Amino acid sequence: MVLDSLGESLRSTLKKILRSTRVDKELIKDVVRDLQRALLKADVNVRLALEISKKVEKRALEEKPPPGKSMRDHLVRIIYEEIVRILGEEKKIELKRQKIMLVGLYGQGKTTTAAKLAKFFQRKGLSVCLVACDVHRPAAYHQLKQLAEKVGCGFFGIENEKDALKIARESEKYVKDYDVKIYDTSGRHSLEEDLIEEIKNLKKIIKPDEIYLVIDATMGQQAGPQAKAFHDAVGITGVIITKLDGTAKGGGALSAVAVTGAPVVFIGVGEHIEDLEHFDPPRFIARLLGMGDLQTLMEVAREIEMDEKRAEETAERLLSGKFNLKDMYEIYAELAKPGFLKKILSSLPFLNLLPQAQQPDEEEFARKLRKYRVIMDSMTYEELENPDIIKGSRIDRIARGSGMRPSDVRELLKEYSRMKSMMKSLKGNRRMMRMLKKQLRGFEMGGV
Repeated sequence: MVLDSLGESLRSTLKKILRSTRVDKELIKDVVRDLQRALLKADVNVRLALEISKKVEKRALEEKPPPGKSMRDHLVRIIYEEIVRILGEEKKIELKRQKIMLVGLYGQGKTTTAAKLAKFFQRKGLSVCLVACDVHRPAAYHQLKQLAEKVGCGFFGIENEKDALKIARESEKYVKDYDVKIYDTSGRHSLEEDLIEEIKNLKKIIKPDEIYLVIDATMGQQAGPQAKAFHDAVGITGVIITKLDGTAKGGGALSAVAVTGAPVVFIGVGEHIEDLEHFDPPRFIARLLGMGDLQTLMEVAREIEMDEKRAEETAERLLSGKFNLKDMYEIYAELAKPGFLKKILSSLPFLNLLPQAQQPDEEEFARKLRKYRVIMDSMTYEELENPDIIKGSRIDRIARGSGMRPSDVRELLKEYSRMKSMMKSLKGNRRMMRMLKKQLRGFEMGGV
């Protein structure tokens, strides 16, 4: 999960609240001190960290919890709301025909981000073309071309051309049939006059619908002045913060950019092409605090591309306990995708508030998934459809065919039976049935 150090510190603070027998002035002051330390450790500006903590303290001392809510729950909600407030409002992503221009300094990750954006829009059902307008960095043309091939989207560039404006003009005929056109522009070591002049001229030619500034999260609080400088120069419509998966300065970058008024639109959370997330402050903070993120779970399920009929059938099978090993195999195949399991685990409510010994081991879980899939690959179609027939000699045959032990096959069957029983126990829960069906049917591609 992104910003693990900040998330861990904040979750420790929540544990202190949730384990307390009562919420009094002493506990509130203690929690506020912990909150300040957590924010400062994440490189959030000192003034901003003090502002948040003072607001939390004031609200906690003066506000009464809503009817039916305990003071502990209310204090957690106050912390959540105040941290969300500093990050600004969510910027909606329009899923329509558009031109996007990426700007930024050298080494911020513009070219890789262009490919990640292409993948994002492709998943939403739009055709995408990448345009190579970075004429200053060696190998920029070849890197973007290779990434376009990897993503499977369109590409336009003129090898060895040193005039970015010419490339932009000549791209018009080639890219006109694509839904989304993404222009990768040149960077510099600093915000020099010639860089500003070039992107201003490119803006006139391209006429972009969006101008996204790409900033490396390791810049910390310095990301704010840079965002403001680009915003003043060309009027950026959003910011993409890269490398937010492993930096202690991520909190500084997020908060510094937010206070400039330029909305954070996407965050890069890993090295894979798929590791780009639309930035939604409430969801982001909910996950950071371990409060869970149902919407992210829904988006993960959406990536499985379930249509309405399949969603209905899946809900019925899961909650009736009638699903078989074939269905289980399909679920495991999705869970085994890079980053997929991590995204699910990080989205489960308050998972990170559990003691360490009770938290799921991602590597161990992934290892089991791989083992179970190998075992199921050695089963016949009849066995996958009717797991109850897998006994005796069948278990021995499957073990030999998969290179596993008979005990491994029995372990898989035991796991399948446990899952089946658990789902079947929910059958009488009408509210759960309605909710699951509604969620599974809601995976349309109409928006973000």
